[in-house]
Amino acid sequence: MQPARERALSSSGDEEGTVLRMRTADPASRATLRRSVRLFRLFLREQSDPRLFYSAFAADSVEVLGGVVELSGRTVLDVGGGPGYFARCFADAGATYIGVEVDEPTDAPAEAYAVRGSGTALPFRTGSLDVTYCSNVLEHVRDGWQLADELVRVTRRGGTIFLSFTPWFGFWGGHETAPWHYLGGRRAADRYGRKHGRRPKNDFGTSLFAYRVDSALRWARQHADADLVVAFPRYHPHWAWWLVRIPMLREVATWNLALVLRKR
Repeated sequence: MQPARERALSSSGDEEGTVLRMRTADPASRATLRRSVRLFRLFLREQSDPRLFYSAFAADSVEVLGGVVELSGRTVLDVGGGPGYFARCFADAGATYIGVEVDEPTDAPAEAYAVRGSGTALPFRTGSLDVTYCSNVLEHVRDGWQLADELVRVTRRGGTIFLSFTPWFGFWGGHETAPWHYLGGRRAADRYGRKHGRRPKNDFGTSLFAYRVDSALRWARQHADADLVVAFPRYHPHWAWWLVRIPMLREVATWNLALVLRKR
């Protein structure tokens, strides 16, 4: 294990780190219509060609984060990154990568992550990591805001927190049970079970939970230890980012919300 990882691995303690130089907090230059169309087409192939989807999605995600903060030479914690795709992309960007997974991925290379643990009780020292990253995990965690608080806790002063999730009232809020989730999460999951003869992978109340854009913005703006730098609809072209500023509309029009915070 690399020294940076060794310093971070501890359940207690405190370390005041140096303030990271953040790049522009507006990665709009990358948010083009062409990118949005490409991502949508990739999502359609998630089930049929997961290797293609996750490889391209990881590359896009690291590029977006790299537009917010310099990654080279930084220690990055990725909560729930899965089997190796994000590890390779972060390494290509020059970062020291630490992944956290509840269960060991059966198809991941051994070096893809360093730690098995819970996102709601991260086994890292307070203020020990340069960048914390969590993509599309919040909606699968019962105590989602505890997970979010943990990301802030383990980030060093001046460090960057990137958190994104699928809002419940967006079209894809119910995941594979969409759009029936608009009639109720349990009803949608039960309908899926009757139709397919098995429960959905993202089963409401068990592995899928309802989180709103409003509550995410409120958490970010009121956090005692971090400042909200930017919030944007992650997969939208930049000219549609204004949607996040409109209550109610943002709940249904935001496919995926990204929050970037800086640790105080």
